[in-house]
Amino acid sequence: MNKAHLGKKLASLSLSMFRKDFFGIYHGSISAKTDSGRFLINTKEAVFDALDEHALIELYFKKDYRWNQASIDANIHYNIYSQITEAKFISFTMPPFTTAYSLNHNIIDPKDYFGHNDLGSIEIYDPKNFDDWYDRASSEITTYFQTHKTNIIVIRGYGVYAFSRDVHEMARKLAILEKSCRILMLSESASRYDLD
Repeated sequence: MNKAHLGKKLASLSLSMFRKDFFGIYHGSISAKTDSGRFLINTKEAVFDALDEHALIELYFKKDYRWNQASIDANIHYNIYSQITEAKFISFTMPPFTTAYSLNHNIIDPKDYFGHNDLGSIEIYDPKNFDDWYDRASSEITTYFQTHKTNIIVIRGYGVYAFSRDVHEMARKLAILEKSCRILMLSESASRYDLD
């Protein structure tokens, strides 16, 4: 698939996710594998509601000067691409309800139809110490994907990493996850209100 087409796909998804508050102004990352040893990822200065060719950079697996312009998450994306062949698209988002739900729970067990059928139970990964998280994230996230045979990881207080062969499928699962967490939080809130 050519880079221009991939760039448009990423820009479209990025805008949609930005509008849902999955990305901040400079917070998050999105990428697409362009070849066996290359991938397209947002730059450090990318604004997610206006991704264009200047906000995306193609990186080679062999690190060079371009890596200095890329997202802080580039190494995590690289590690996933280099070890998981099914990964064609990767995103790091911070959906508000999912991230909030992760703070006080160990498992996301959706009670709604779509979450139950499409996602099932999702364990929440605890990074424990945020001080050295970026030193560990690359290997821990990839290892989690491989050992749990999943393509989505919810990290307590940090956000969600997901990968897929299809960009729309990845976006759909993230949207279902966020809606399921919102429903769970509303349900818990209503239960507390009923007890009062």
